[in-house]
Amino acid sequence: MPVRNRFAELLPEITAWRRDLHENPELQYDVHRTAGIVAGKLRAFGCDEVVEGVGRTGVVGLIKGSKPGKTIGLRADMDALPIHEATGAAHASKTPGKMHACGHDGHTAMLLGAAKYLAETRNFAGTVAVVFQPAEEGGAGADAMVQDGLIPRFGITEIYGMHNSPLLPAGQFAIRSGPFYAAVDSFRIDVKGRGGHAARPNNTVDTTLTASAIVMALQSVVSRNTDPQQPLVVSVTAFRTDSDAFNVIPDMATLRGTIRSFDGPTRDKCIADMKRLIDATAAAYGATAELAFDEVPYPVMVNHETETGHAASAARAVAGDVNTEAPRTTGGEDFAYMLQACPGAYIQVGNGPSAGLHHPEYDFNDEIIPVGCSWWVELAEQRLSA
Repeated sequence: MPVRNRFAELLPEITAWRRDLHENPELQYDVHRTAGIVAGKLRAFGCDEVVEGVGRTGVVGLIKGSKPGKTIGLRADMDALPIHEATGAAHASKTPGKMHACGHDGHTAMLLGAAKYLAETRNFAGTVAVVFQPAEEGGAGADAMVQDGLIPRFGITEIYGMHNSPLLPAGQFAIRSGPFYAAVDSFRIDVKGRGGHAARPNNTVDTTLTASAIVMALQSVVSRNTDPQQPLVVSVTAFRTDSDAFNVIPDMATLRGTIRSFDGPTRDKCIADMKRLIDATAAAYGATAELAFDEVPYPVMVNHETETGHAASAARAVAGDVNTEAPRTTGGEDFAYMLQACPGAYIQVGNGPSAGLHHPEYDFNDEIIPVGCSWWVELAEQRLSA
């Protein structure tokens, strides 16, 4: 069955939900407004149970079908990013420094649309648990929900997620079995020296020079210290000092960045190589440096083979075709925690040509809403065949 006609009718309403969420972005676990809207709509749709506060600020709605049966989970993420929006859209963020630059507003709106339809029709045997998660962007909200008992508490036997992709034509689907999204580590390097007057650098231990040399040295971790057959990314993304003055060499500089990997030995060697290069480079300039990992790491996201087939079957029914050999991505996804706790799969749906994810000019494509909603519904009805 292709895109459901009902979602063409609902498109203006769902689009309005999405744009309201876009105008009012919230970060990590501080998604109280968003979660409140989600819970209110689920109750208005007639969900049989709506539970708030799962994994701190997550929301779960249960929709029972026309006959008893198993329970499947459908998950969307709710949080935004700390980015200044530059889209110029009429529905642009009203909060400076926060925006939905990854499309979680669209994911939430599409799952709400599917929940409305499923609560109206109930053409399935069993229960659909619609799961709205906080803190995907660095806060490991999926792990928080799992630790709060998400899977056994609601009796979920398999779980599915979806993310839009500007790399795919609008409405097309892509998925792969096995490792799909990379493990994510975020690191911090504190470089300590001896500050002083910029006119007399000979009396200092220059932390900006040392930190710059460390950034350059780290480029060799992938290019010269890693098996070229093993995917690995090391990116330094922030460089700060403890002074804003033009004529002061600061006492300390801080670097931040991320590692993306697909297997444990490659990750472990990368960290060892980084530490060796950081220590040696700092010593060469008379400074010291400390490497630390200060945020929760995300594991590799691994799709289960059988459930990948189920997700692909639903995509094929909606779009006519699906790429089941999607390339692995070095993007991270904390849905990995849910897939460690329960069989399931994660799929990409094309957003069409646009700015990339996490870019200040990115915006979710509202035209794909009927496609995403239809996939959720098709998946639920296939997996809970009445």
